[in-house]
Amino acid sequence: MAELRKHPLTNDWIMIASHRQSRPQMPKDWCPFCPGSGKVPDDYDVYKYDNDFPALSQNPPKPDPVATDFFETAPAYGKCEVILYSPQHTITLSELPTSHIRKLVELWVERFEALRMDENIKYIFIFENRGDVVGVTMPHPHGQIYGYSFIPKKLELVVDNAQKYLKEKDRCLFCDMLAQEVMFDKRIIFRNRHFTVFLPFFSEYPYGVYIMSNAHRSNISEFTDEERSSLAETLRQTTGMLDSLFDMKFPYMMCMYNEPVNGENISEYFHFHIAFYPPMRSADKIKYNASSETGAWAHCNPTCPEETAVELREAYQRFINK
Repeated sequence: MAELRKHPLTNDWIMIASHRQSRPQMPKDWCPFCPGSGKVPDDYDVYKYDNDFPALSQNPPKPDPVATDFFETAPAYGKCEVILYSPQHTITLSELPTSHIRKLVELWVERFEALRMDENIKYIFIFENRGDVVGVTMPHPHGQIYGYSFIPKKLELVVDNAQKYLKEKDRCLFCDMLAQEVMFDKRIIFRNRHFTVFLPFFSEYPYGVYIMSNAHRSNISEFTDEERSSLAETLRQTTGMLDSLFDMKFPYMMCMYNEPVNGENISEYFHFHIAFYPPMRSADKIKYNASSETGAWAHCNPTCPEETAVELREAYQRFINK
């Protein structure tokens, strides 16, 4: 079974993908993403791999006959891709040279532009899950790309707020937010010519840093050659900073936000950014999403962002001084 089901209380779509339950447990001494597995080229730097058990596909099956006049279903149309960062099985982003991460940036751009050519895809979500704590079973360095046939509810809310702000202020909501963070300065972790890394005023997670482009860019394909290299270095330093925080491979969910595609042009008020959602609140304590966060979407951060930013700046200095 693979289909979409409409949530009548939120008007959001839920992906039902029961076939993913049958995914095999990988042998400990074998990895499909390593050269020699027969699944990937024997020689690659970065590589796009179509997910073997996709929740979405461009030839989706017909939904099960469970819809009614009240409950709505739709085909699970879309695309699920795996993006391999390196042929090395245990290497991390922070351990890769900037020149290699630049190749990854180019692959992200290539896949974003390819997926947006499918007019049925409305949102392209580039992300990485890292660490056992967030459920990762495959340690080989990789991220994923989901191409949805709908705009997920959270993104819909962000777009609506940004549109309202533009109408009221005639300015970009994201640009103003970044300007406020730079002016306040205490939550800025580091900043270069093209990107700013900061712990937001409203951070939901203790170490939930943002990367935001200094110039107004609505998606990754708009970056210049220099900006793409700068993004690669910024990602290396950001993940290295997190790893240096507690001297461990820091688990996180890294989410890249580009403007929606194949709809109304919103480039004037959508601004490229990356958000990290790390589930740790200390070296040995997990920041769980409990009832308030999950049931009411009312987050509680047990730390003060201004104080936590100091920790992150110190970790950043340790990483770049290695």
